[in-house]
Amino acid sequence: MIKARGFTVLCAAALAAACAVGPDYHRPAFDTTANFKEAGDWKPSEPNDVLSRGPWWKIFKDDVLDDLEAQIDISNQNVKAAAAAFEQSRALVAQARAGFWPTIAASFGIERQGGSEVLTNGVGVPTGAKSHTSNTFTTGVSANWDIDIWGRIRRSTESNVASAQASSAALAAARLSAQAELATDYFELRAQDQLQKLLDDTVEAETLSLHIAESRYKYGVAARADVVTAETQLLSSQAQQVNARIQRAILEHAVAVLVGKQPAAFSLEPQGMRSDVPTVPAGVPSTLLQRRPDVAEAERRMAAANAQIGVAKSGYFPDLTLNGQDQYSSNAFAHLIQLPHRIWAAGPTLAETLFDGGLVRAQVRGARAAYEGTVDSYRQTVLASFQQVEDEIVTLRVLEQEGVIEDETVKKAREAEALTLNQYKAGTVPYSSVITAQTTRLSAEETALQVLSSRLQASVALIEALGGGWDASMATAK
Repeated sequence: MIKARGFTVLCAAALAAACAVGPDYHRPAFDTTANFKEAGDWKPSEPNDVLSRGPWWKIFKDDVLDDLEAQIDISNQNVKAAAAAFEQSRALVAQARAGFWPTIAASFGIERQGGSEVLTNGVGVPTGAKSHTSNTFTTGVSANWDIDIWGRIRRSTESNVASAQASSAALAAARLSAQAELATDYFELRAQDQLQKLLDDTVEAETLSLHIAESRYKYGVAARADVVTAETQLLSSQAQQVNARIQRAILEHAVAVLVGKQPAAFSLEPQGMRSDVPTVPAGVPSTLLQRRPDVAEAERRMAAANAQIGVAKSGYFPDLTLNGQDQYSSNAFAHLIQLPHRIWAAGPTLAETLFDGGLVRAQVRGARAAYEGTVDSYRQTVLASFQQVEDEIVTLRVLEQEGVIEDETVKKAREAEALTLNQYKAGTVPYSSVITAQTTRLSAEETALQVLSSRLQASVALIEALGGGWDASMATAK
């Protein structure tokens, strides 16, 4: 009997490995260009392997940013939600894999039965009734094994594994998005710190100019209008100085939420703006298919949908199930587990649906349509990734050129302001010329600061577009 059962198990395993209905998955080809269009003669500032050496934000060499980024995994609620979704998908994989194994159950029961018996005399005349009760004890084990001949369980598991890998990539995408948003807000905040310092210096310089105008008016070499004009200019700059604090506070609140803290319990000390902009090479377009988590997520969704076609097709074929039970039943508990009280049964069950009104055919058609939809989504995700990289490359390249011009503009504007103020002291130009020079210098410095801030944000955006050092091999489902 044992040999027969072993033979049955081996046959079942062989049948299960024989075939799996439905198409095997192959990632659709996607033709890519040899290089990015906008790369041109753009020269990135970091070596090619920068994104594989650790956390990508470390290329900015900012200790405060490093500390903030480290809190993303711990406290960011969106990342934690994505992590929970990934854990849920892994549980679904374990559930699907459980289908490969038999289900074994044990049972124990006790039933008390009662009845009555009519008593008669010798000639059959009823003389009374006698009641009686009895106990029935049962125990045993039963097993049920769904033999996966047509690959329904295998395709289901394949689909769940791919979905879990997609969830792993989605977690990486959520983490990268939060990291990039944090870095962007952080550099914007530092730009506001720099703007605040710029406005503080401007107010200080214009206060000095006002004193000069007042002194000249006191000695009768300047008109009262010069003093009033200087006061007006100073008040305007002071208003800008106060207003700049609004955006700085808003950005600080945004950073607090990204690291999972209440704004009231979080603050960042003012700090100067960095003047250099580290950037990374874009590589070649084909690498994006492996380096971006959103592309990997779309590709894994496609694989999961492909496996569902096989699950649907298995409905065309009969289900084979092995059933077995080994039971004991007795009126006496002490003698329950004895051979005379044993009842066993074992055998296969083959079930086939003879008519379903086209249900399976509709399910297959729906699974194919769902797969085609994921193919289209995958291709669109890849195209969007190419666009994002091209956008950030051209933005960095043009802003770098603009930055050189703006830096020279600031240099000349400062020189013009100093010369004009000296000329006013000498009485060779009116005070309106000083106002014009100061306004031009402030505008030039604000523009240069905005260009520098935009370059830093574009650098972060390019790193995000390149996947932040992530690789498709990191999408796992254990």
